[in-house]
This record gives sequence, C-alpha cells and structure tokens, in this order.
Amino acid sequence: MSGKQVTMLLREFREGDREAFDRIVPLLYDDLRRMAGGQLRRGQPAMTMGATGLVHELYLKMMGQQGLDANDRGHFLAISARAMRQVMADGARRRTAAKRGGDQAMVTYDDDIALAMDDAQWLADLDEALTRLGAFNERLAKVVECRFFAGLSEEETAQALDTSLRTVQRDWMRARAWLKEELGSAPEAPEAADR
Repeated sequence: MSGKQVTMLLREFREGDREAFDRIVPLLYDDLRRMAGGQLRRGQPAMTMGATGLVHELYLKMMGQQGLDANDRGHFLAISARAMRQVMADGARRRTAAKRGGDQAMVTYDDDIALAMDDAQWLADLDEALTRLGAFNERLAKVVECRFFAGLSEEETAQALDTSLRTVQRDWMRARAWLKEELGSAPEAPEAADR
C-alpha cells in the first residue's frame, strides 16, 4: 500500500469524490482489522461483534460523515480510532440500558453476563471521561483513542497525531493518571502495540 496513494484518495474524498472513500478502505482494511482485533484480544466482552463487524460499523459511520478531514494514512487511522471508540461506546450504552430493564425477558444470573455488563458500564464511563478529558486537553484524549481504542504503538500514535514519540509517551502517562483519578482505573495499552 502506498502512503501517497492513500493521501491522494483522501484529498479526492475531501474534494467531493465519494467513490474515493471506497478505494481507501480496502487499502487500509488490514490496519483497521488489526485495530479492531486489538480490542477483542484485550478482552472487551462489552462488544458483541467481531473485528470484521467492528470495521464494517466503522466504515458505515465514517462513510456517512461529511467533510472527513484526514490528511494522510496516520491521520485517517487516528480519526478511525475516534470513530471506533464511538461505535464501541454506543454498543456499551445499549447493553447497559438493556441491563436496567428495557424489554428484556428474565434470565438466570450468569457470572459471565454480569462481567460483560460491568465491562460495558466501564467502557461507557470511559467514553464519558474521555469526552471530559478532551475538553480539558484534546491531544491527551486523542492519544488514549490511538493507544487504547486503535491499539496503535507509541510510534504509530506519534505519526498519526503528527507529534514526537516523547510527547506521546508523556501524554499517555498524563492521560492515564487523569483517567485513574476520574474512574479509579486507567486503560492499558495493548502489549502488541508496544512492539
């Protein structure tokens, strides 16, 4: 895959060529599946879909956006991380709403279901905390999106956010400390991302 080709297609998409987006996704599909798979490997039972389903939800969400303002591959992946966060948080909110009643039938208590519901609530709480963090410092929130939701390495995050590796490392530490204060726990970066 050529980074120049992705950059060119992104420019065409920004200029109104809707078909350019359909040519971008296959070029980055493996990266997007890796990002989605990272979430599943980290044990996000709040998600009821697989990596392919998450990528497809991401595609539908991003295709419907007007003015996707990505400049290059890294920037596109950073924007994808935010969209993935939103898809996952929306799913977690739906699951926690169902937990509180909704039109669900009564079922026998199951420890695995209870754990998934707790994880769904934590994911919804994390999303709300990231929104507050973004109001305080947008770059810190973007680092969490790239590292935790997209599973990008520190180097990939620096590229995606067009900043230095050291800045990403400092921001990741600051963001995790802030989230720990807000939530009582902080997200961990996937081990595979620290290769």
